[in-house]
Amino acid sequence: MRYVTDDPYGDEQLVHLYDLDNPPGDDHAYYRSLAEGTTKVIDFGCGTGLLTRSLVAPGRAVIGIDPSPTMLGYARRQPGAEAVTWIDGDHHVVEPSGDADLVVSSGNTMMHVAEHQASVTALAAALRPGGMFAFESRNPAARAWEQWTSDATYGERDTAAGHLKEWLELIEIAGGRVVFDAHNVFPDGHDAVYRNVLYFRTAEEITADLRQAGFTGVTIESGWHGEPPTADAPMLVVRATK
Repeated sequence: MRYVTDDPYGDEQLVHLYDLDNPPGDDHAYYRSLAEGTTKVIDFGCGTGLLTRSLVAPGRAVIGIDPSPTMLGYARRQPGAEAVTWIDGDHHVVEPSGDADLVVSSGNTMMHVAEHQASVTALAAALRPGGMFAFESRNPAARAWEQWTSDATYGERDTAAGHLKEWLELIEIAGGRVVFDAHNVFPDGHDAVYRNVLYFRTAEEITADLRQAGFTGVTIESGWHGEPPTADAPMLVVRATK
């Protein structure tokens, strides 16, 4: 068993599987639609850059920021990567330029952020007045972590890296902080275990942080097509205007 902690996606084999497991869907189409007519877009927590590279358009500057050196290294090697400015780091590396039209954060990235208030404040400083920040997060009321057991998540499949065995193991729940291990056993027998720490925040908590950061209009929906929010909807889709 080998833990990947400093960089949860620090195993190259896992990174190569990431895009396969997270293909473009309604989420990417949603964020691309928000980018229409923009001239500067920041993808915060860009990962492998699959969405980031699709945001490239004539006359538009696209910046991808991610704290995983392994994922960002992979992103830089992909076709079309030269059209994106890639930056290693978290909210501390966000330039307070005040000229970005849009910041997006897909794949529940904001749930990995411990310093939520500081992060949204840094992203607000990068946006122009009237600029938008858009992201999604899991609704804690849906209690998704109750299904993150080895019995419920165990699976086997054939991948480019060979036959893979995988499952989740819930480690700790403390308030809105949920810790779990993702096990990935490769054909050679090594178990690449990466520990995830997710912060489940309510719509009210998210809204409060955004307003304190200087965002005014905050809209929260429960899907990619404008579905109205419900108390137990699994997803919160957030848009906030500076």
